[in-house]
Amino acid sequence: MAMVASLRAFGVKGTSWLWRSRWAPLSAGFCSPGSAATARPESEPRPTSMRQLDGIRNIVLSNPKKRNALSLAMLKSLRSDILHEAESKDLKVIIIAAEGPVFSSGHDLKELTDAQGRDYHAEVFQTCSEVMMLIRNHPVPIIAMVNGLATAAGCQLVASCDIAVASDKSSFATPGVNVGLFCSTPAVALGRAVPRKVALEMLFTGEPISAQEAVRHGLISKVVPEERLEEETMRIAKKIASLSRSVVALGKATFYKQLSQDVRTAYYLASQAMVDNLGLQDGQEGIEAFIQKRKPIWSH
Repeated sequence: MAMVASLRAFGVKGTSWLWRSRWAPLSAGFCSPGSAATARPESEPRPTSMRQLDGIRNIVLSNPKKRNALSLAMLKSLRSDILHEAESKDLKVIIIAAEGPVFSSGHDLKELTDAQGRDYHAEVFQTCSEVMMLIRNHPVPIIAMVNGLATAAGCQLVASCDIAVASDKSSFATPGVNVGLFCSTPAVALGRAVPRKVALEMLFTGEPISAQEAVRHGLISKVVPEERLEEETMRIAKKIASLSRSVVALGKATFYKQLSQDVRTAYYLASQAMVDNLGLQDGQEGIEAFIQKRKPIWSH
C-alpha cells in the first residue's frame, strides 16, 4: 500500500501501531523513530496532544509558552501523532490545531545556533520535511484549524495540509529573511499553494498577510469568525468522516499524483484511478445505493 511504502521511506519498519483508547492522549514515552540523544526526558510533557472520536483525530500543538515553535521535539511528537494507527479503518480525518494565540511561530531558533552543529540542524529540517510529506501521503485528509499567527515553518504546516480553515484574526508570514535565515523549506509548500509572485513577496519581505488575503490567494480554504472556527472545521471533518475511507484515500492519492504531470498523463492516471475506484467495494455500493434511492452502507 502507498502509505506503507511512504512510512518505510521515512524509516518506519512496521505498521503495527501501539493501540490506545480513542480518547487517551499519547504518552510521553511514545515517539517516532529517532536518536536517543534527542529524546525528551520521561517527565517532560509531550508538546502535542491527541484525541480521537467518531473517526476524527484532533492533534493539538500544546506549547503556547514557546509559541508552539516547531522544535525537533515538537516535530517528532507531531510525526508520531500523524503516524499513529494511520491505516486503521476507524480513522477518517485529522485536524491539526494549536493552543494559544499563535498557531506556530516556526522553527525554534535556539536550536539553530552554531552550538547545536550541522548534523543537528540537518535532522531538524529533515524531520520537518518528513512531517510535511507525511501530510500529503497520508491516506486521510488533514485539516489545519488556525486561530492566530502562523509563521515560517508554521505557515509551511498550514500550506501542507489538504484543507485549512482560519479565523478572521489569523495571519500568515515567512519572515525568516528578517533574521538572516531565508524560508527555503517553507517556500516549497507556500510556492505550491499560492501564485509565485505572492509567495515571493512574502519570502522576500517577510511581511504578513491577513486571513482574507490568504484565502484569496489559496493558502487557506476559508475564513470564518473566531467564534465559528471550531464549528466550521468540525462540520467539514464530520462530512469527510461520513464518507468511504477507501474512496477518499484513493481520490487524495490520485489528486496529488496527477498534479505534477502533463495534462495527457494526468488524464491517463485519473482514468485508471476511476476504473480502480469502480473496482472497490464501496465504489459499487455507492452506485447501487444511488440507483436504489437509499443511503450507502460503506465497508468500514
